[in-house]
Amino acid sequence: MCGCRLADITKVLKRIHPMEIPTPPKEDTDPQLRYAAQRLEFWNDYARSIESSAKWGSFYRRRLQEVYRTIVPPRLRVLELGCGQGDLLAALKPSAGVGVDFSPEMISKALRKYGSRPGLRFLLEDAHNFKSVEKFDVIILSDLINDLWDVQRVLERVKEHCQPRTRVVLNFYSRLWQLPLRMASLLGFTKVRPPLNWLTVEDETNLLYLCDFEVIRNWTEILWPLNTPVVASLSNRWLVKIPPFRYLALANLLVARPKPSAISPRELPLVSVIVPARNEAGNIPQIMKRVPEMGKGTEIIFIEGHSKDQTYEAIQNVIAENPNRMCKLFRQTGVGKGDAVRLGFSRASGDILMILDADLTVPPEDLPRFFEAIYTHKGEFVNGVRLVYPMEDRAMRFPNFIANKFFSLAFTWLLGQSIKDTLCGTKVISKHDYDLIAENRSHFGEFDPFGDYDLIFGAARLNMKMVDMPVRYRERTYGTTNIQRWRHGLLLFRMLLVAAGKIKFT
Repeated sequence: MCGCRLADITKVLKRIHPMEIPTPPKEDTDPQLRYAAQRLEFWNDYARSIESSAKWGSFYRRRLQEVYRTIVPPRLRVLELGCGQGDLLAALKPSAGVGVDFSPEMISKALRKYGSRPGLRFLLEDAHNFKSVEKFDVIILSDLINDLWDVQRVLERVKEHCQPRTRVVLNFYSRLWQLPLRMASLLGFTKVRPPLNWLTVEDETNLLYLCDFEVIRNWTEILWPLNTPVVASLSNRWLVKIPPFRYLALANLLVARPKPSAISPRELPLVSVIVPARNEAGNIPQIMKRVPEMGKGTEIIFIEGHSKDQTYEAIQNVIAENPNRMCKLFRQTGVGKGDAVRLGFSRASGDILMILDADLTVPPEDLPRFFEAIYTHKGEFVNGVRLVYPMEDRAMRFPNFIANKFFSLAFTWLLGQSIKDTLCGTKVISKHDYDLIAENRSHFGEFDPFGDYDLIFGAARLNMKMVDMPVRYRERTYGTTNIQRWRHGLLLFRMLLVAAGKIKFT
């Protein structure tokens, strides 16, 4: 242990936690203290020599920063446990960032590098015992759980700093790399480390479950941890995401959220139902009649989009005939359903935002099921699915059905969460979460004429919990579809490429 006695290490540990780390009667009688002492000495020594040893691990750490930037948008409140010298936390550009590490040398380096940066704080603390009154949007444990004495205890601490929308992001070494990393240290490429925890994804998922967390998605990163031109890019952007190569990845990543808790009846929200309507005059009276009241009230927002029939006048008439209902009517100035949805969301007063297609192929009577799913936090993005129940005979052409099945499989694989019907018109999200998507829209750009993918991709990037809601799809009783099979089919392939480049193969 580099000449340091356990008693000296104990003094440092007791300064960090004077009430929680007892002094053992003999230096070797407390295995937890001995475990902590070995790691404290290792990380202090590593911090002192990090410039000379950084070459081997610097590419790995830079790649992790790239990955985290794709899943943690800037300007959030971020806590990182086991922050080291603070590089990852600083790279995420949080509005308020707190880095915690039990190594005085690491914290000293973090303070020298980033201590003057606004919004960043670094604390000398052991993750097992960290306490704060603060709540965070994102909590990161990067390469930490391999090194902990008690992973479950740390996750219980993490839970204390969560609010309902907090996301916990973990990365940890794959067990398959136990021998290669051991060989690297024996050959002198890396420092010899004390024994590590080699947890599987299933082990960590179970520990999160025991601590009342729900895993949203997991995936693999970093197949080639060396800065080798072409090979590194090919391996770490592409091969690591596809079988069989992904099973050989160095890092497992998980995103989890706190399990939903019971909701008080006093917290009933206002609901806004957005109805984009183009050439749907014959359906308007039925929409007004059939959209149910939900929550503490339902607001119906009609967006009329350059109709060639009397849709605008029909909406004016039903609003005048139903003064007891909360309604708004806007004429679309842009083009496309996506533009109409964004206009409707921007004018909505509700806490929960719903989209209902004016063709009534999804029955408005199903909307309370969507409301219940999002109100009880079963999902944060609730997506209608037309492909589960049998459809009415003329509801969807067979080629369209096959195409929708294909795209559902493709997008589920690309997004890492089930999304069984990307183009079902009924989608539900909270106003708070939609505002986050809109704030980060520049990551994808104005790319989506449908409006569906703007929401789906935004929700995926922000690691929202997606839930599929099966509906019975009906055939039209008025008007004709606005979908153009071949033109819009090509646009769907473009959406696949966007998802692949911006989400899957980053």
